[in-house]
Amino acid sequence: MLGAEVVANLNTLVDFCARRDLAELSRAAVTEAAGGPPDVAILFGGSILAGGDLFARTVADGLAAHFMIVGGQGHSTDVLRAAMRDRMGWDDAPGHTEAALFDRYLRERHGVHADLLEHESTNCGSNVRNALALLTAATIPHRRILIIQDASMQQRMDAGFRLHAPAARIVNFAAHQTPIDLINGNLGFRTPPAGMWPPDRYISLLMGEIPRLTDDRDGYGPAGRGYIAHVEVPAEVTRAYEALRRTGAGAPRIADPRWANS
Repeated sequence: MLGAEVVANLNTLVDFCARRDLAELSRAAVTEAAGGPPDVAILFGGSILAGGDLFARTVADGLAAHFMIVGGQGHSTDVLRAAMRDRMGWDDAPGHTEAALFDRYLRERHGVHADLLEHESTNCGSNVRNALALLTAATIPHRRILIIQDASMQQRMDAGFRLHAPAARIVNFAAHQTPIDLINGNLGFRTPPAGMWPPDRYISLLMGEIPRLTDDRDGYGPAGRGYIAHVEVPAEVTRAYEALRRTGAGAPRIADPRWANS
């Protein structure tokens, strides 16, 4: 049964997954958190449209020396393509990668653009590896990196960078931290950001992260598949997840084999 406890448990997952290391995305705050001006800010294509709006501000405010968008196609690409078609009227959206779509969105809607685009990655692991490879090939320093990803995947993206670039200083700022509420007896959003997931998909994404982040033989950490660095999942997050499973309030997203380890 839906009620206050279900909503509270879901928002416990939101608070954990939608990691932000800063209270605000400003030059002073980012520079302090990174230990100096960031070398590069990266937007990942798994984000909703609101991530593009946030990244546009990041570029316009000059919060890093370089700006990159990473994303080929994966489990969320079709949703992004549909959102771009609906908001921007792009009938050709299905023919483009996440990175290409977001860069075009930045140019046409905000008048800014990224310096580098990565078009080949299909999941969080290849997002990180390909981003680092492209930065290295372009001889762009990446000791301090600001990363922006969807609320559901920010924590995992951080763990990917900690595995593949352990010497880098990573600053997290999730594209959104949308809380879930009970509206007329149904789960939904009071003020959804641009391009927000349908509630059932958002819940599935959030719940799918907890078993992936849990460092046991079934998870993505060192004790399991080795895709990410160790993540300490707080006890209250585990309790919230288990309670949601017991009540049937949602189910974890199942990995699509087309986008291996996604």
